Amino acid sequence: MTTADLFLDALSLRAGYNSALVTVGAGLLGVAAGGAGAFVFLRKRALVSDAITHATLPGVALAFIVMAALGGDGRWLPGLIFGSAVSAAIGLIVVEWIAARTRLGEDAAIGAVLSVFFGLGIVLLTVIQTMSQGKQAGLDGFLLGSTSGMLAGEAVLIAAAGGVAVALVVALRRPMTMVAFDPEHAATVGIDVRRTDLAMMGLALIVTVIGLKIVGLILIVALLIIPPVTARFWTDRVDRLILISAGAGGLASYSGAAFSAAARDVPTGPVIVLFAFALFVLSLALSPLRGVLASALRHRRFQHRVHLRQGLLAMARGEAIYDRLTLRILRRRGLIRRDGVATREGRGAAGRAQLDETRWATARRLRADDPVLERYDGLTPIDDVLTSDQVEHLDSLLPKPEST
Repeated sequence: MTTADLFLDALSLRAGYNSALVTVGAGLLGVAAGGAGAFVFLRKRALVSDAITHATLPGVALAFIVMAALGGDGRWLPGLIFGSAVSAAIGLIVVEWIAARTRLGEDAAIGAVLSVFFGLGIVLLTVIQTMSQGKQAGLDGFLLGSTSGMLAGEAVLIAAAGGVAVALVVALRRPMTMVAFDPEHAATVGIDVRRTDLAMMGLALIVTVIGLKIVGLILIVALLIIPPVTARFWTDRVDRLILISAGAGGLASYSGAAFSAAARDVPTGPVIVLFAFALFVLSLALSPLRGVLASALRHRRFQHRVHLRQGLLAMARGEAIYDRLTLRILRRRGLIRRDGVATREGRGAAGRAQLDETRWATARRLRADDPVLERYDGLTPIDDVLTSDQVEHLDSLLPKPEST
C-alpha cells in the first residue's frame, strides 16, 4: 500500500487499534490545546506557556532517573507525565513568584525559568545516557514527539487525559473568557482573576504534559499558539474564536497523527505542527475578514471606486481624462465611449456625482462640528449618511439652475 492509502486508512481509523487510539487521542489533545491556547492568546500569556513547556524537561529526566533507580522501567509513561507535571508546575510557580515579588518583569522571569529549567533538563539527559539501567532508548521522543511503538495502555491514557482536558476547557470557559477579554470587569462581578489566570496556565500545563509523547515538549507550545492565531483571521468574537481554535487544533493533531502513523519514519510532533501551520497559511490567504486575498480585493474595489468618482467629476466639469485605469473603468461601465465622449448614462452619473459633491461641500460648511460628517471619505453618497429631510434641506440651499 502507498503512503496515501495508509494515510486514508489512518484517518478513517482502519489502521489498527493502537493507531486509532493514538489518532483519537491526538485529536482530543489538539481540541484541548486549541481551546486552552485561545485563552492564553487572548490573555497575552503566550510566553508563559513557552516557559511551562521547557520546564517539563527536568521533570521527565528526574522521573526517569528515580524509576530506573527503583528497578523499574524508566520510560513508564504515567511516571514521566507525573514528573513533567510537577516540574512544569514548579516552573510556573517560580515565574509567578519572580514577577510578583521582584522588580523584574514577567518576560525576564520567563526567560530565566525557561533557560535554567531547560538547561538542567539537558544536563540530566546527558546523565541518563551514561546509565546502564532504565531502558533509556526512545526517551528523546519526548523532545519531538513519537507515536511509533506506543503501547495500547499509553494510547488509552493519552486519549483519556485529552478528553479530561477538553472537559475542563468547556467547564471553565465562562470565567476564563471574561478574564481574557476584560479582567477589570471580571473582577467587579466577583471572579478571582488571579485564580482564573492560574487555572488558565494549569490547563496549558495539562495540555503540555499529555502532549509530550505525541507532540514533544519543544513543539507543544506551537499547538497552543498557532490554532488561536489561525482562528483570529476568521472572527472578532471571543466565543467563535475559541471554537474555531479548538477545531483547528483538533483537525491539525488528528490529521498529523494519522499521517505519522502512515509514514512510520516521520516524527509526530513536527508533522502536527506543519499541519497546523498549513491551516494558518490557508487562513492567512483566504480568510474573508483579514486574509491577504480579501484585503487585496478590498483595496482593488476601493481603488476602482476612487477612479470612478474622480472620472465622473472630471466628466461633469468638462475636464479631459488621461488616466488609463479611469478610462477603462468608465468604458467597462458604459459611461464613456471609446472616443472619450460621455454616454447618456455617463452624463447622468456625472451629474449625480457633481450634485453629491456640492451637497457634501454645503453640509460641511453649515455643520462643520457635526461628528456625522467626519465619516465622509469622498466616495460615500450623502444619502447613505444623512436623512432624506436633511438632504432636502441642503437642496433648498443650493443655487437654482438658470432657466432658459
